[in-house]
Amino acid sequence: MIEVERIARQETIALRGSMLFEGDALTVLRRLPATSVRCVVTSPPYWGLRDYGIAEQIGLEASMHQFINRLVAIFTEVKRVLTEDGTLWLNIGDGYTSGNRGYRAPDKKNPARAMGVRPETPEGLKPKDLLGIPWRLAFALQDDGWYLRSDIVWHKPNAQPESVKDRPARAHEYLFMLTRSERYFYDWAAVREPADHGGLRNRRSVWPVNTRAFAGAHFATFPTELIRPCILASTQPGDYVLDPFFGSGTVGLVCRQEQRQYLGIELNPEYVTLAANRLQGLESQVIRIAA
Repeated sequence: MIEVERIARQETIALRGSMLFEGDALTVLRRLPATSVRCVVTSPPYWGLRDYGIAEQIGLEASMHQFINRLVAIFTEVKRVLTEDGTLWLNIGDGYTSGNRGYRAPDKKNPARAMGVRPETPEGLKPKDLLGIPWRLAFALQDDGWYLRSDIVWHKPNAQPESVKDRPARAHEYLFMLTRSERYFYDWAAVREPADHGGLRNRRSVWPVNTRAFAGAHFATFPTELIRPCILASTQPGDYVLDPFFGSGTVGLVCRQEQRQYLGIELNPEYVTLAANRLQGLESQVIRIAA
């Protein structure tokens, strides 16, 4: 049985084990205790790439700058809830300008890419331009005070095919490592990788990880093996890990496997139910936060 609690007042929420919040990320974050989370691992919705069909969703802002500014505001609040030695691991994907088409046609190899609404081409960019959103966001967060410590290339050996004949098919995304402070917790030994000639070496910045579908989800999900090194490097057993865009709850699943506590925030009630059912058996609590 999933325990559901509604909170409407504006007091700070007392953390009591792993918790799942249904509500807007910024609203919930403002209710969490300061310096309570050791690590954040998250993948926000990408701009202009999917319509989740829910009010106040992130990703369909009228302009790219509005999208980036909205995420910067959310991650400013994330910084408040991070411990001084805490780390943010941020996965964000890119896209191309729409050419001012208000839709996106399905790709023969990927029908799910079709959309009935798309933002206009940002001012200063041209049709078919790569947007460059990952780096625009990373630099905006750096300007907001975050320490940008590493850019990890998530190489997807089984990347989704693309029906394109005028550029290489994309097979990577970025995972940025950012910290609140100049000095922070990082357990390098916990995430060493096999060396070419035997033994172990310091983890490199290209991570080959296959994408994996989750049977209950009809949207992109985080692979567990992309999340696991982030959690092992940046936390110790019992620490809190936050994902403000919880989706199907994969961050929570890895936390359970690695004896960490999780805090998940998700706007879409359908995904909250999906995550709660997936994580059932833990001391799961669903808390609905009014705007």
